[in-house]
Order: sequence, then structure tokens, then C-alpha cells
Amino acid sequence: MKLITYSKGDSVSCGILTEGGIIDIAANWTGAGAPHSVKEILTSGKSCLDTLEKLAESSTATIPVDHVKLLAPIQQPGKLLALAGNYAKHIKEVGIIIGMSDSTHQTTTPRPFLMPPNVLIGPDQTIPWPEYSETIDYEIELAVVIGKKAKCVDAAEALDYVAGYTICNDISARSVTFNANRAERPWDEFYDWLNGKWADGFLPMGTYLLTADEVDDVQNLNLTLTVNGQVRQSSNTSNMIYHVADIVSFLSHLMTLEPGDCIATGTPEGVALATGNYLKADDVIECKIDKLGTLRNTLGPKPEKFYKPLG
Repeated sequence: MKLITYSKGDSVSCGILTEGGIIDIAANWTGAGAPHSVKEILTSGKSCLDTLEKLAESSTATIPVDHVKLLAPIQQPGKLLALAGNYAKHIKEVGIIIGMSDSTHQTTTPRPFLMPPNVLIGPDQTIPWPEYSETIDYEIELAVVIGKKAKCVDAAEALDYVAGYTICNDISARSVTFNANRAERPWDEFYDWLNGKWADGFLPMGTYLLTADEVDDVQNLNLTLTVNGQVRQSSNTSNMIYHVADIVSFLSHLMTLEPGDCIATGTPEGVALATGNYLKADDVIECKIDKLGTLRNTLGPKPEKFYKPLG
């Protein structure tokens, strides 16, 4: 089942995406207690999903997709998490630059980080070019959405806590202009890298959340990213160092994961940091993952003036 969030006029709704169009959930729900967001659906649990399955099979009232604006499927997630360095070839291509080593699953643990909610935008939205970086990069990633509360779960059981999957593009500012004339301090390089993940609109997501029951093997999905039709990244989730189950388990030992939490699972090789072929204004970036469709966004205009607080 493909769950979506969309806007029409001033209203925001959630629906089921079908070949015939969109089934608006609230409008077709029988009785009280209709969920009004994808996050609410997940919070309501399996019984709500079972009802939606029946709704998808029986409802004939649909809205054409081109009559609405699709948004990121999860709005205001409690947590947005991401992994740094989860594909060995990506680590090899940028390892010297960012100080990462090509470590194996047996001898290392994941490197997660948090992102603020302002990074989230939906398909076909323009990615704003921030005023603090002149080098903008792309990173296709499989996004995992949590379906029920998870605390200290074993990897063998971790996929039971996953509601579904979607696509995200972890846009990255690879340099910062506010380091001009700055005195050197320990950890500045790390924080500059982290700040490069936090700009408005830097995590496009969508176009839909595919429920986990429709993904037979999450560790065998092809990922492809193109810029203006040219392939820049091409890999398979089988190449992850830490598989989805390992990631969910690890994070659940660091914090309680809750319904609607989103986890970007890392990007494969082919990023601009390794090639120097950074994004340009008006570039169209398309991210494709098996079963999850295509996420398309455009980079906005380059700022005329950049932020340099130290003169």
C-alpha cells in the first residue's frame, strides 16, 4: 500500500495512491476515528492499516494525482536520523577527504546523526540554495519509517518495527563560507560537515511511503540518482555495511524510536564530493529506488551574496 500526504488548496490530507488515482482516507472512512495524517495512521497501529487495506480494495472514489500537490509522506516526524558512511565504496571515494576509514561491519558501529525538521520537503519542490555554501551535493538514500515504539530491540526482530520505506535525497553543503578568517579549532571540520546537512529543504522525501509488507527484501533494492538525466549514482541496498535491521536495532539502543520517525540509511558512491562535479542552479535531480518510484527536485538559484560573519 502506498500512503501519501498531499495538499489541495489550503488543506492537507493523507491518502492511498493507486493506479486509478488517490483515495482520500478521511473522505472514504466509515464511522468515527478517521486518521488525518500518515503519522497518525502509524500511531494507530495495525488495525488502522488493515482498515486502509480494505478501503483500498473497495473504494472507487479517487482524485487525479495531477489535481494535487504531493508532499513528503511524513509531516513533522518526531525524529529525523541519518547514517554517515554506510556504503564501503562511498567511504573509499571520500574517506581521505572526510577522515573516514573503510571499516567493516564486524569491527565498527554505525555513525548516526540528527537533522532538524526544517530540512524536510516533498517531491517536485525547489531545494533552496543556502547562503553559507558554494558547493552543493546530492545523496540518494533509502529512508526507513518506524511503525511502532522500539526500545533496545534485537536485529532479528527489528524489521517488525518498520512501517515502510520511501526515498530521500540527503542534500549536503560541502563547504561553508562562514569559515573565512576563522581561527582553527579542534572539531571545526566535523561541525562544518554537520552544519552542511541542516539547511532548509535539504532532505527531499517521497513520493510515497510503501508499507513494509510490499517489500520482500529491503536489502536487494536498486538505487539510481541522475542529474539532468545523467547517472551519477547507481548501486543496490545489498551493498550497505549496516543493514536496515542492524540500523534500527542500534538506534533503538541509543534512544526510543517512535511511529513516524524517519531514518536515512546512507548513500552509495558517486557523490560530487569525490568528483568535484557539484550541483548547479536549476539542476534537476531524480532519485529512483525499486518499488519506491521517483523523487524529483530542482536546485534553486545561487545566492548573489554569501554569509561571511568574520568579514
